[in-house]
Amino acid sequence: MADTLSNSQIRFLRGMAHDLKPLMQIGNKGLTPAFSAELDAALEHHELVKVKVGGDDREARDQVIHAMADALRAHLVQRIGHTAVLYRPSKDKRTIVLPRA
Repeated sequence: MADTLSNSQIRFLRGMAHDLKPLMQIGNKGLTPAFSAELDAALEHHELVKVKVGGDDREARDQVIHAMADALRAHLVQRIGHTAVLYRPSKDKRTIVLPRA
């Protein structure tokens, strides 16, 4: 996560993520290495991913979401309730072109 996203880039990504369905869901086991590997592959392929995080404790969900973003070097675009939107540009084939900052 070398660069930070500008407000206009975040708005652009939130608009793109609006119609997306959550691709992955974190269960009771939390952020496991297997889940991280799957999410890493999903981010590489899609670049913009919605993830549903289970649990009733808001602080615990926030910790999991931030740990997930940090571990995968992804930007947290948006978090609403149990759903987080993550963005990371693909290394091989970039499909999302962000507006200029």
